[in-house]
Amino acid sequence: MSDQRKIVVLGSTGSIGCSALKVARDIPERVQIVGMAAGVRDEVLADQIKETGVKYAAMSDPAAAQRLRERVGSDCEVGEGEAGLIDLATLDEADMVLVAIVGVAGLRPALAAIEAGKDLAIASKEILVMAGEVVMEAARRKGVRILPVDSEHNAIFQCLEGVPSDHVSRLILTASGGPFRTASVGAIKKAKPKDALKHPTWDMGRKISIDSATLFNKGLEMIEARWLFDVPMDRVDVIVHPQSIVHSMIETVDGSVLAQLSHSDMCFPIQYAVTYPDRVPNSLRPLNFSELAKLEFEAPREDVFPALKLARAAGTSGGTMPSVMNAANEVAVDAFLEGKIGFPAIWELVASVMEAHSNQGDTSLDAVVEADQWARHAAHAAVFDRVK
Repeated sequence: MSDQRKIVVLGSTGSIGCSALKVARDIPERVQIVGMAAGVRDEVLADQIKETGVKYAAMSDPAAAQRLRERVGSDCEVGEGEAGLIDLATLDEADMVLVAIVGVAGLRPALAAIEAGKDLAIASKEILVMAGEVVMEAARRKGVRILPVDSEHNAIFQCLEGVPSDHVSRLILTASGGPFRTASVGAIKKAKPKDALKHPTWDMGRKISIDSATLFNKGLEMIEARWLFDVPMDRVDVIVHPQSIVHSMIETVDGSVLAQLSHSDMCFPIQYAVTYPDRVPNSLRPLNFSELAKLEFEAPREDVFPALKLARAAGTSGGTMPSVMNAANEVAVDAFLEGKIGFPAIWELVASVMEAHSNQGDTSLDAVVEADQWARHAAHAAVFDRVK
């Protein structure tokens, strides 16, 4: 059996997708990209198809799919919409599907990949935030692996290797603190999109960059960790670490702490996920501890950044509440980026939608999708009320 893993990348034109292609270039004997999908960036995807020679692709946007067909001709079969993503996620020759689509769009393709017996590498937090119980149960039933790509969850995954679950007391997610880590409350209230998009460590998409600024990114990761590692919310903590060298930690029952460290390069966690359980030599830059000036840690300012409290409440409540929180946040972030609401209104809007929601214990796919749609409608109405 070949050691090379054949991978479909959903979200290939984003930062995670581009890093996945770097990994494939770096270790071609271990990783081959066999399918790619994107949203609307057909020109970028056409270049990626030309580079990799993949024969199958898809685009969420039908108009972009048509433009892509004109660019690539008969060299590549191009699907479109959710059906195209699902076809790609269930591609016969694929061993693994890397889901790097922001938002709810990756949920059904991810579940289709599991049902088709594909291992799943997840970079899209929303999949486990919305439907963690459904996804993990499906993976157990089909005997497939769910491998985390987020640097924080990948770090915990590495630290947990060989550690019995009853030996673990806490999972500790590290957060950079975002661009407003030390900013005053007054400055945060006046923050504009251009300020919130200036992440100090990572080069990410607009949605994730804003989530990092509000700390909703870390809140979503708390809920994701709860499902990935089967731990209650009260055993998932967050610590701010501005250097982003320690990517996360676990604390064992005897008080020891195990951590994973590397440079801030998403190629590290992506490679570990797609080559697991092997560790493969590469051209990535290793840490030189003599060059590290300092590693700092501080408690997050939860009174200033209420996203963590909201996420903990949503994760503890369970049911459809995490889906509602996630959807309301997506709408609020879009409204902020469009200049319709101020920065603090992101938290306020999410809190108001959560408070208005009648939580359902049903965590079926239909229930969480219905809750997602309800929350989007409620959040849009709340934005309208603020700007009218």
